[in-house]
Amino acid sequence: MTANGLLENGDWERGKMDWKPHAYVRATSRGLDLIRPTFWTQTLARSRQMGRTGYLDGLRGFAALLVYWQHHELWAHDGGEKIFENAFGYEKQFYFATLPGVRTFFNGGHLAVSVFFVLSGYVLSTKPWMLINAGDYLKLSDNLASALFRRWLRLHIPVICTTFIYISIWHAFGIWAVPDPRATYREEIWNWYVEFKNFTFVFRTGGEPWFSYNFHSWSIPVEFRGSIVIYTSLLAFSRLKKNARLLCQVALVVYFLYIADGWYCAMFVAGMLLSDLDLLAANNALPHFFSRLEPYKEHIYYTIFAISVYLGGVPAHSSDLSVLRASPGWYYLSFLKPQAVFDYKWFYLFWAAILLVASIRHIPWLKSFFELRFNQYLGRISFSLYLVHGPVLWTLGDRFYAATGWIRESHATNLPKGWVNRFELPKTGPLGLELSFLLPHLVLLPLTLWLAEIATKLFDEPSVRFSQWLYRKMLPQPPVKS
Repeated sequence: MTANGLLENGDWERGKMDWKPHAYVRATSRGLDLIRPTFWTQTLARSRQMGRTGYLDGLRGFAALLVYWQHHELWAHDGGEKIFENAFGYEKQFYFATLPGVRTFFNGGHLAVSVFFVLSGYVLSTKPWMLINAGDYLKLSDNLASALFRRWLRLHIPVICTTFIYISIWHAFGIWAVPDPRATYREEIWNWYVEFKNFTFVFRTGGEPWFSYNFHSWSIPVEFRGSIVIYTSLLAFSRLKKNARLLCQVALVVYFLYIADGWYCAMFVAGMLLSDLDLLAANNALPHFFSRLEPYKEHIYYTIFAISVYLGGVPAHSSDLSVLRASPGWYYLSFLKPQAVFDYKWFYLFWAAILLVASIRHIPWLKSFFELRFNQYLGRISFSLYLVHGPVLWTLGDRFYAATGWIRESHATNLPKGWVNRFELPKTGPLGLELSFLLPHLVLLPLTLWLAEIATKLFDEPSVRFSQWLYRKMLPQPPVKS
């Protein structure tokens, strides 16, 4: 027996009437889901089952928050990078914010980016290493082909969407922002397109490394290049014996860090190596010499964590090695910098990032911190937080800081007079923690997190699904059995 439809019952008109409210309810529900913050939902509860590497999600989220905080510190304290990005005591400047360890919470963005690269190498290689260890080379081929096909789309679609909306807002509301808007919207779109196509070309050898519509996205093409290094290395090492492939990964790190100026490639490969070692450890298949270190494991991991904290605060204001040598606490360390690395900070941040990622899993309280509910939430929205915090800072944040007394030269010509010192507050408190700096974040931080969550739902997560769908659509269909 078949069910009768609307046409058979003569209820077509009633069906059309019912459809409208149902469609409206569905659209309203989806709209509310898009703009509703999920921080308080049970899906992010701390008691939920945490995966083996769940703490890495929290680390990524906390690192994204450090990027947010550093950029706000440097923007509000115009010219303050000479203090925030130099060592404690450099040129007789002594500030709490520049103390070793403490400085990470004020100037930790450089370390955060290094952690992003190490984590990418770790995460991108985990599934392939599992397939290699299982000897399933057919699935490995499928996995690498799919991953490489999807990677450009997954990384760049959110950048395209967020920057396009950003520049559209300028011209829709006639506001000044960073960079200076073009005379017309059409001219803006063309300039945006020209910059973006050059910015995303993986083999470019010159030109500006920045995408002026979001300077902070400089790391996205680097992510793509690092991903190619990971996928090609996995394929090249997939048939090697265990010890041989470990040695090859170490050799790649040495090459990228000490022979060629490929510091970011070294970070990706080091993350891949850490992933390989962790999986071997889980299967009790580590090389034998690791077993000799087992009795000292706790002391080793606390030691390398302390080293990571110190190296993560490397002075970053200048790439001149003489500046590092003149920085208290860095004179002898400066002699460790290899000749190949032009900007010395990335050498020290390489070690800081890999030692941090390697130690967290073995320090229970630290691992638990990154598994906290808030850090897991940050981990989910971390990519979008990285992309949207700049536009919020350059529009609303800039105006808030001008209103509370943090004046820049550009305010004289680019902001209405009503904004400057409108709610001037005292600059009391330690450097970087002044009342007039902290109060705007009662609005700016929740707003940025909310917009990052919307961007995650609207662009980031759909970019993953779209790239997967497109790859599947491109595959040949299996023959139909007769």
